[in-house]
Amino acid sequence: MNRIASRHIALVNLLLRGPRLRGRPRHHLLSTAVVVDSAGSSDDAGASSSSSPPPSVVCQCPAPQHCPNPCSALLHIDRQHVLHPYTSMTSPLPTFPVKSAKGVHLTLNDGRTLIDGMSSWWAAVHGCRNPVLDQAMKEQIEDSMSHVMFGGLTHRPAVELAARLLQMVNDDYPSKDEETNTETEMDDSLMDFDLEKMQHEYQLTKVFFSDSGSISVEVAMKMAVQYWFTLQQTQKTKFISLRNGYHGDTMGAMSVCDPVNGMHSMFAGMLVQQLFVPSPTGPHPSDATETLRQMEIMLKQHHHEVAAVIVEPIVQGAGGMKFYHPVVLKKLRKLCDEYGVLLIFDEIATGFGRTGTLFAGWQGEGTYKPWSSLDDKGETDSIENSSTENHSITFPDILCLGKALTGGYMTLGATLTTDKLAHGISDTGGVFMHGPTFMANPLACSVSLASINLLMRSPWKERVRKVEKALIKHLSPLADLDSIVREVRVLGAIGVCEMREGLDRDGMARVQRQLVEEGVWLRPFGKLLYCMPPFNCEDLEDGHMKKIGDAIYKVASKI
Repeated sequence: MNRIASRHIALVNLLLRGPRLRGRPRHHLLSTAVVVDSAGSSDDAGASSSSSPPPSVVCQCPAPQHCPNPCSALLHIDRQHVLHPYTSMTSPLPTFPVKSAKGVHLTLNDGRTLIDGMSSWWAAVHGCRNPVLDQAMKEQIEDSMSHVMFGGLTHRPAVELAARLLQMVNDDYPSKDEETNTETEMDDSLMDFDLEKMQHEYQLTKVFFSDSGSISVEVAMKMAVQYWFTLQQTQKTKFISLRNGYHGDTMGAMSVCDPVNGMHSMFAGMLVQQLFVPSPTGPHPSDATETLRQMEIMLKQHHHEVAAVIVEPIVQGAGGMKFYHPVVLKKLRKLCDEYGVLLIFDEIATGFGRTGTLFAGWQGEGTYKPWSSLDDKGETDSIENSSTENHSITFPDILCLGKALTGGYMTLGATLTTDKLAHGISDTGGVFMHGPTFMANPLACSVSLASINLLMRSPWKERVRKVEKALIKHLSPLADLDSIVREVRVLGAIGVCEMREGLDRDGMARVQRQLVEEGVWLRPFGKLLYCMPPFNCEDLEDGHMKKIGDAIYKVASKI
């Protein structure tokens, strides 16, 4: 350990032990601490104002010695002791300290503001610090409880959220009257729900709450296996998934992610070996011909050992942000019924309006119109037909939700299923074998309920349409960078710039820093520079979309 690093650690220890030293406040000591570069070496933050900052100095306070937000020590401790996702444990990519967030903006410790083009990993659809969601959490904490176990107990936030979710996924949620533009009366009484209709007319009727989206996939897979086990078909334990699919980082979820092109190939030796078919090659029906042919062959050969088919409807997220036609979903539903296999939709990334319909599984011929620079069809939008009739909805046997479920405020997952599965598992006395400690956390459920009500009472379809048109307008110039950019594509509030070559570690760090310098927060990975802005935030404007598009263009042109 060198002298300056030792000095830094000593300073941090002093700060942790006492509030002041010689009358000087803590932040003064921290502001003179060291910063660490990407190679792990150290420099004195105040040693030379003329020297260029090391690569990982991502806080640019104009006067570090008077900085009220002690970034230097924060970043040093963060780098040495806090592990971040998808980066080195010993030489991580730089991190940017955030002081606060509101609406569409993140404010860094040094005062710079960034447009959150990622909706905090696709979750904060209303933006940050939404007053309605803030109030829901305050009331839950002050008037009721933040947590209570769900084994043997229940509570109103969970029960009401389950009922609202069932209304949503069955296309029965109270909505605004189209002619008078007045809201349908939504009484707070739970007795206001049509209990008879929920029990006898809904396709999806049961809700299991869990910790996160990834765990909701684990729950779905366990439901499918236990269903067949209880029906004495114990050999049906396999799953069929699409190549380029991504379903989470937990063990079961990893097994149904792409084992070759995905992020989990190193764990192949410990994962259950599942079955895979090629994903569609593009967004048109003809691009899915081989996928559907291979799926039918796979089901014909292996249906006796397959519990379920699991797919991300319409959009393959972390597997490449690829779009495919809804004809695939309808054909999968038919094939699964024909061969006696369950169908699971992973709507963790796409649920709650992101693609232009409330759920991606609701996309049909009249709603699905993705834009691509390769098609050269001019500007269009995918939400021209904003109404969705029941016959255009493809219902799965199990539905996984997460991310935007709480509006980006807390972690929560939900797995929804049918009476058929519930009776299959429990009619002979079986109990479903899963029970998270923080299942149906009241605080998460209350903010989720507020988020859903806020979404459904807002003009979210119009907002997604505006975002989509703005993304097409401001991202389409990227197609002119033909030697760098392979394709620009847009669907709903999803904008993707796919480059011809992927970014290595240093390239990703450089691009990330350049985007921040342009006042935009995006999370590039592989060949992709993409954005998923908070489409239902009232503060989101065309100017924000333009700034995102201009930033991506400027950065991509230098790659």
